[in-house]
Amino acid sequence: MSLIGKEIVEFSADAYVNGEFVKVSTEDIKGKWAVFCFYPADFSFVCPTELGDLQEQYETLKSLDVEVYSVSTDTHFVHKAWHDDSDVVSTITYTMIGDPSHNISRAFEVLDEENGLAQRGTFIIDPDGIIQMVEINADGIGRDASTIIDKIRAAQYVRQHPGEVCPAKWKEGAETLKPSLDLVGKI
Repeated sequence: MSLIGKEIVEFSADAYVNGEFVKVSTEDIKGKWAVFCFYPADFSFVCPTELGDLQEQYETLKSLDVEVYSVSTDTHFVHKAWHDDSDVVSTITYTMIGDPSHNISRAFEVLDEENGLAQRGTFIIDPDGIIQMVEINADGIGRDASTIIDKIRAAQYVRQHPGEVCPAKWKEGAETLKPSLDLVGKI
């Protein structure tokens, strides 16, 4: 069963951001766009490259009124230790959520139960807390954070323009489609 169109499950978790430990809950997410980026583990190999890439896109995402949250089954203490130890991870300024209980990873259906680790899942969540996009990669395949930006822009456009949809490879400012009987078989 797909999570698309479903409201995120209530949660509260400890996190690390900008040198501080903070609590993050569902209430913090609602009211703005959010990207959740699940990854298997701190002090690993592909994960820091993805999180660093996401940091490179963070300013653009913030300009789109999007907040970013990375999530792994590590604790917020491990996130701080990794942040203090890694040249790449030390640049991260978005919130790093700890999920040692596995509750968040399980709710987003990315928990590898056998290994106790989150899969590489990316979720776009609208201001109502509704999941608009889900992508899950195999452990050995890193993600390209730049692709999230066009997906966010498309999701925001569709939300602001009911009755219109964004075709493949849509970029901001490009033509959209208005589904109707007249379009059936014409594309």
